[in-house]
Amino acid sequence: MTNTASTYDVIVVGLGAMGSATAYHLAARGARVLGLDQFKPPHELGSSHGESRIIRQLYYEHPLYVPLVQRSYELWRRLEQDAGQPHLMQINGGLMLGREESGLIKGVRRAAAEHHLPLEEIPRSRLQERFPQFIPMAGVSALFDPHAGFLDPERCVAAHLTLAAARGATLKNGERVLNWAQQGDGVRVRTTHGTYEAGKLVLCAGPWITELLGAMGPTFNVERQTVTWFEPPGERAMWMPDRFPIFMCEFEDGQLIYGFPVGPRGWKVAVHYEGEPVTDMRNLRRTIEPHDIARVRNAAARLFDWVSSAKLLDAASCLYTDTLDLRFVIDFLPGMPQVLVSSPCSGHGFKFAAAVGELQAQLLLDEKSDFDVAPFRIDR
Repeated sequence: MTNTASTYDVIVVGLGAMGSATAYHLAARGARVLGLDQFKPPHELGSSHGESRIIRQLYYEHPLYVPLVQRSYELWRRLEQDAGQPHLMQINGGLMLGREESGLIKGVRRAAAEHHLPLEEIPRSRLQERFPQFIPMAGVSALFDPHAGFLDPERCVAAHLTLAAARGATLKNGERVLNWAQQGDGVRVRTTHGTYEAGKLVLCAGPWITELLGAMGPTFNVERQTVTWFEPPGERAMWMPDRFPIFMCEFEDGQLIYGFPVGPRGWKVAVHYEGEPVTDMRNLRRTIEPHDIARVRNAAARLFDWVSSAKLLDAASCLYTDTLDLRFVIDFLPGMPQVLVSSPCSGHGFKFAAAVGELQAQLLLDEKSDFDVAPFRIDR
């Protein structure tokens, strides 16, 4: 182990969605950046994988997210250009299904009204004419977000990391952080390979963030989700992005599923929240069991009856790192203005990574950002 400490402006711990974007924006501004990851991103051990992630402008969770996601749209397109990586983001529209009193439908309407966003209502009698893959359900509204679509998470993370390195960031994979401590006005980080010092530290460790914070941080709950890929019926062309939108559907009992057009691994669908609680990240169950598949299959079959007997093509686990109110945490630790806690997650964060990386670089270098992060304070 190296005993000599290396010095940087900022150390970024965790190089998934948020960490890779933050490292890129810091390096692009000329900061001396060290990025550390215990694995080799992009990988399938955390929350930034699985072939696709939804991006949507009509943000049902709360209208406060809309300006931030709009900035992300701009930055994802810029990333495509700068990295020479087309189709990191594909816009094919999003169909939101639910009863009028559901949180999904009420939230979509609120976001559209407050931000004057386009919203198309599809009458029940016209739903199959527009999207024949969906069977209309009595009492269910269908709202269409023309700006929704999906991102390729693995390629997005890889693009941010490639550009970060090209702009001078030092990125170290397979290096686990053992501990960190204040060092004067800065920090000292000890890993399995060495010791490093920096003026600032940002913890972007996803579901591992609690073990880095201990009792100092907010409460995070980790849940293990199962995502599945099935073989859809009929012509494959019917399920391609130009004919099948991303979708979210909230049923009368509150269960919510989401899905995508068919991709290389098949037609992807999953249940939002309701996952298996994780209390020990070092002994996490990674094996996909029959009951994991059955849970997703049964939920999806409520909307697409063919799923009950469809051929399973692939499955994977994905981790949500939830706050108690499901809002993000982007804030400096109380009394430690050199340590930024980054957990813009709670199962709906990936789409924001490009903009979060930018604003976190602003917070770390300028001590202010273009967006109001007060709703994401630790002590809210």
